[in-house]
Amino acid sequence: MTEKSSAVSFTTGSTWANIWHMSWPMLLVMFFNFLVGLTDIYVAGFLGPEIQAIVGYVSQLYFFIIIVANAISIGTVAMLSRAVGAGRFEDALSTARQSLLFAVWCAVALTATGFVFQDLIISLAGFSEDIRHIALDFFVIFVFALAPNYIVILSNAIFRAGGEVKLSLLAMSVISLINIVLNFLLVFGVFSFPGLGYRGIALATALAMSAGTVICFVLFRRSIWNGIFSGMRRVSADLVRRIVSLSWPAALIQISWNAGNIVLYNILSHLEEGGITAMAALTNGLRIEAFIYLPVFALNMAASVLTGQNLGAGAPERAEKIGWKISLSGVAFVSLVALPVFIWAGSISSPVAKDPQVLAETVRYIRITMLSEPFMAISVILGGCLMGAGDTKGAMFVIVSTLWIIRLPLAYFLAVVAGYEAYGVWLAMIISMFFQGVFMTARFSYGRWKEVRVS
Repeated sequence: MTEKSSAVSFTTGSTWANIWHMSWPMLLVMFFNFLVGLTDIYVAGFLGPEIQAIVGYVSQLYFFIIIVANAISIGTVAMLSRAVGAGRFEDALSTARQSLLFAVWCAVALTATGFVFQDLIISLAGFSEDIRHIALDFFVIFVFALAPNYIVILSNAIFRAGGEVKLSLLAMSVISLINIVLNFLLVFGVFSFPGLGYRGIALATALAMSAGTVICFVLFRRSIWNGIFSGMRRVSADLVRRIVSLSWPAALIQISWNAGNIVLYNILSHLEEGGITAMAALTNGLRIEAFIYLPVFALNMAASVLTGQNLGAGAPERAEKIGWKISLSGVAFVSLVALPVFIWAGSISSPVAKDPQVLAETVRYIRITMLSEPFMAISVILGGCLMGAGDTKGAMFVIVSTLWIIRLPLAYFLAVVAGYEAYGVWLAMIISMFFQGVFMTARFSYGRWKEVRVS
């Protein structure tokens, strides 16, 4: 069997079967990612609300730094899925090779930048001097995980674009297991090893991602992309230009989103009462809410590949049909899940919120945000369709505008000016998500994404 014929195509057959084939492994991948994040917060909960707040903030910073890898992966999936759908596997292999190399160079540059500007970056949180050094420790250790994390992100994007989602599942399940086990061992210790305390949370991530790099390289040798390391010497300027053209809007989305979360933390840190409590509640709430996001982001990644492959095969109407099916399925599922989460918010929050005040605020956050989950689902999934089609600018316009024009100004007004404190921030979040869902639906319905060229 040739490499080309080994690629999994989703351009024919039942659309529901295609959706299921792509979605269930990605759902498990997202579940493992969720477990890692939840473990971080669970372990931090034993170390105090301050550590929970710092873990949440530094995690946002870390996600901010790996934005370039995520953006490159989005551009790579758009190009690879189009090429695979059109039957041009050699072009896809060349693009995959160049994308991986480009991501490594970006990781090296950003690692150096993180070390140089670590003090400035941490100062943005507004932490008091007595806990600021803890945040610095977290950040420096996380930076060590940057390069291997970039490789893991791009490797999984390449596996997905070729339809080899089970390889992504295998890689991420092993990486997640390593991370979770190391979390407990490095923080609390075992036998004669006393443990490293809060530093163990960050070190577990760094070691797990380093192991993940080796795992992905082994899996490449067993995949349709087994020739990816052949002739891998320099980056093509033309291909980098095309990747950047698709990736910069995706990068701006993630920069804006993570910067927006940092701004929310900053707003909460300056509240007259309960600032640290609200920051810890936001950290807990985001991690618990991530459980709702699991099927949504799994469907987002599936939608990206399915849309790209069908457009590459010259079937835009089939791509649109899949987009509506997968997004409405996500909305229905999320709506069903949000109801019990709303009802049992206290029981769900108690494992990660040890402090009574933090628990009460976390429950309030969860119950408010559950009201916006259907709009979140349709926005994220249709956004995945647009990304897979190469319409990254359209998705960028919707998300960035609702974030900076609606969410953040409204959060500041309600929390600080109107005096609603943390409650005002939570309200601003659900109002902005409503508009984001409406605007993303309108963008997809308009159909311009069918005409976007990615090469």
